[in-house]
Amino acid sequence: MNLPSADDLFTTQEERDYKNQEYVKNISIYEITDFPNHPFKVKMDYKMLETIDSVRDHGVLVPALVREKPTGGYEMISGHRRKMASELAGFENMPCIVRNLSDDEAVIVMVDSNLQREEILPSEKAFAYKMKLEAMNRQGKRTDLTSTPLVSKFRTNEILAQEAGESRETIRRYIRLTELIPEILEMVDDKKISMRPAVELSYLTKEEQEILYDTMESEACTPSHAQAIKIRKFSAEGRLNEDVLLSIMAEQKPNQVEQWKIPKNRLKKYFPSGTSQQKMEETIIKALELYRKREKSRER
Repeated sequence: MNLPSADDLFTTQEERDYKNQEYVKNISIYEITDFPNHPFKVKMDYKMLETIDSVRDHGVLVPALVREKPTGGYEMISGHRRKMASELAGFENMPCIVRNLSDDEAVIVMVDSNLQREEILPSEKAFAYKMKLEAMNRQGKRTDLTSTPLVSKFRTNEILAQEAGESRETIRRYIRLTELIPEILEMVDDKKISMRPAVELSYLTKEEQEILYDTMESEACTPSHAQAIKIRKFSAEGRLNEDVLLSIMAEQKPNQVEQWKIPKNRLKKYFPSGTSQQKMEETIIKALELYRKREKSRER
C-alpha cells in the first residue's frame, strides 16, 4: 500500500494541476542562473553580435525556457545565448516559459533543445550526450556506453542514438572524449586532433595525457590514429613515458612527408591556360632531369 505524499494531503487536485502548468512571464535576467555544468559554450562570436542586434531591434522573439528553483529565482534550461544578448543589448527582463521539470527532465530538455543548433563542438556534444545518457539511466534504464561496444535491445544508448540521429558507436566515441584533459579536448574542438585518435588517447591516465600534451606542444605535432593506438597500447602495458612518446611521435606519417610548394601564379607564364597541376608537375620534373643531364655533361 502506497501512502499519500504530503503534497496529496495538503493540496487540492486543482492546485496540483495548476502547479504543473507552464506559463509565460517576463523575468529579470538577474533572477535566472545558468544551468549547472552547462555543456554548451556561450561565445562572443559574430552570431552573438547578430543576436544582440536582433534583440536590440525587436526584443526576444522566442521565450527562453526556465524552471523555478526551490530556493527562489529561476534556472535556465534553454536560452543562455538569448539571456547574454539581452544583457548586452541593455535589457533587464526577458520573456520566459516557466515549466515544472524534475532534475533529470531538465537535463534531457536542455540537451535536446541545444542540439538543434547548426554548429556544435565535439566537446559540447560529448558532455551533452553524457549528461543526457546519465539522466535517462536514472529514469530506470541501463547501459554503459563509455566501456562496452556490445549492443542490447532497447538500451538507453540506442534510444539516445536514434533521437540524436547518430550511430550508437558515434555516441560512445563522443562520450569517451569527456575523459580527455581540457587542453587535448580543446585541440579536438580546434580540429588539430580528429575523433578516432582522440578516442584512443582518452584511455590514457590524466598524468600521461599531460605528458602527451607537453610533447605535442614542444614537437609541434599530433598523433595519427595508428600512433594513438600504439600510445594506448604502451599505456595499458604500463610502459608509457616521455621517451616512448617522443619515439612514437617522431615516426613519419604518410601525410606528413615533406613537400615543396611553388605558388601557382609564378608558374602560369610557363604553361598554357587550363594546364592541370599534374601536367605542370610532370613537365617540371622532365625539365629538371634535362637540366641535371646537361650539368653532368658539362662536368665531363
